[in-house]
Amino acid sequence: MSLARNTIVQATLTLGSRILGFARDLALSARFGQGPMMDAFTTALMLPNMFRRLFAEGAFAQAFVPVYGGVRAREGDEAAAVTASEALSFMFAVVAGFCILLQVLMPFIMPWLLSAYRGDEAVLRVAVTATQLAMPYLACMTVASLLSGVLNTAGKFALSAAVPVFLNLCTLAPLLAAYVIPASQPTVLMWVTAAVTVSGFIQAGLLWWGVRRLGVAVRLSMPRLTPNVKRALALAVPGAMAGGAMQVNSLVSQMLAGSDEGARSVIYNADRLYQLPLGLIGVAIGLALVPRLTKAFVAGDHEGGRKTLDDGITLAMAFTLPAAVALFVIPFFIIDATVTRGAFTSADAARTADVLRQFAWGVPAFVLAKVLTPPFFAREDTRRPMIYAVSAVVFTIVVGSALFFWLSSQGMDGVLGLAIATSLSAWINVALLGGTLIREKAWEATGAFVSRIARVLLASGVMAGALLAAGINYETLSRIFLAKEIAVLVVCGAGAALYGVCLLAFRAVTIRELKAVLRREPGASISSGLD
Repeated sequence: MSLARNTIVQATLTLGSRILGFARDLALSARFGQGPMMDAFTTALMLPNMFRRLFAEGAFAQAFVPVYGGVRAREGDEAAAVTASEALSFMFAVVAGFCILLQVLMPFIMPWLLSAYRGDEAVLRVAVTATQLAMPYLACMTVASLLSGVLNTAGKFALSAAVPVFLNLCTLAPLLAAYVIPASQPTVLMWVTAAVTVSGFIQAGLLWWGVRRLGVAVRLSMPRLTPNVKRALALAVPGAMAGGAMQVNSLVSQMLAGSDEGARSVIYNADRLYQLPLGLIGVAIGLALVPRLTKAFVAGDHEGGRKTLDDGITLAMAFTLPAAVALFVIPFFIIDATVTRGAFTSADAARTADVLRQFAWGVPAFVLAKVLTPPFFAREDTRRPMIYAVSAVVFTIVVGSALFFWLSSQGMDGVLGLAIATSLSAWINVALLGGTLIREKAWEATGAFVSRIARVLLASGVMAGALLAAGINYETLSRIFLAKEIAVLVVCGAGAALYGVCLLAFRAVTIRELKAVLRREPGASISSGLD
C-alpha cells in the first residue's frame, strides 16, 4: 500500500479511538472538574499513558521493526519469530517486575508526585490505590507493542491501530455506569483505573490473536538475555527514548505541576487536545515509514528512501499545520464549547486554553520528530536520536522549571512556562534530527518540497483568518446555531473545508494525487482481514 494510504488507514482507526477518548474525558471533567480527584486520576494514568505512547503508539515498535525485519529478511520467518519471542519474554519479565516494584513503593512515591496534597492523606491514599490498580497496564503494553511491530512489519496496520479503542471503551463504561449506580467520586475513580488494566489485557489478547492468525509463532518463555535480545534491546531501548522524547517531556511537566493544585488537570486536558494530531498523523506516518525505509535501506535504494521521507514530511505538515493553527487561534472556543459542563467551569476552560495555545505552536515539531526518527531507526542508528532526545528533555527540565517557578512568583500561571519549554524543546529536537539528515545527505529540501510546504502554509494562513473571526464572534455564533457544541462543530468543519479548497486552489495537492492516494501500489498484495 502507498505511504499515504497506510497513513490514512492508521489515522482513521486512531480517530475512532480518540473520539471515544474525548467522550471519556468529557465525562471525567464533568464529574471531577479540576479538583483533587481529577489530579489523582491524572497521576494514576501518568505512567501508564506515557508507556502507552512510548510502546503502543509507535516509539518502541518503530525501534523493534528494523531488528525484526532485518532478521526476517536475512534468516527467514522462523528465526524472526524466535527473535520476537526472546525479546518479548525478556521485556515482559523486566516490565512486570518494574510494575510490582512501583506498586509496592507507590505510598512513598506519591507524596512527591502530588506534592500539592501532602497535607491531605485522604487524597494521597486514593491516588496511591488508583495508581496501583492501573499499573499492570504497563506490562500489557509491553506485549502489545512487540506484537504490533510484528504485524506492522508484515504490512498489517489496522489491528494495531484499532485495539487502543478498548482503553477508551473500558474507561468510559464505569463513568457512564456511575450515572445509573450512585457512587462517590473516589469509588468512581477506582472503577475507572481498574478498567485501564482490563483494557490492557484485552488489547494484548487481540494482538496475540492477530499475530497467530498471521502464522507467526510468538511465545512467552523463561526470560534469557540471548544475543538476539541484547541486539534488540541495544536498539529498541534508546529508540524508544528517542521516539518518545515528547512523552518524557510531558511526564516531566506533569511532575513539576504536582506542586500546584489543579495544574496537573490543566496539563491533562491540554495534552489530550494537542496530542490529537500527533496520534492521528505523526504516529500513523511514523509506523508506515519504518517498514518502507527499512526495505529501501536493505536494498540499497537511497533515492527511494529520500523520496519516501520527502513524501512523509509533506504529508505530515499538510495534515498537522491546520490542526496546530486551530489550537493556537481558537483554543478557548474549542475547550469551552466541548468540555465546560458540570464541575468544569468556563474559568477552568480559560486557564486550559492559555496553556493549550503555548503547546499548539510546538505541535508541528512534535509530529516532525515522529517522521524524522524513522530514517535513523531504519539504519539501526538509535544512539544519536536518543542523545538528541535526552538533550531536549534536559532543556525542558531546566527551562521549564525556571519558567514555572518564575511565573508563579510573579502571580502568573506557572504551567504556561512548562508548555513553552516543552514546545521549544520539541523544535530543538527537530533541528538536531533534521540537521543530521541534511548533513549526511539522507534528505534534502528540494525546490519542489519548499514550494509545496509554502502553499500548505498559505492555505493554513487563510484558514487561520477565518477561525480568528469565528473566535471573536464565539457568543454570537453560539446563539445563531442554538448551542455552543453545534457552533464549534460548524466552525471546525467550515475551517477544514476552506483549508481543503485552498490546498487545491494553491495546487499544494492535485486531484490526481488524491486519487493516487486511494490506489494500491503496483504489486501490492491483497489485504487480509487484519489489514
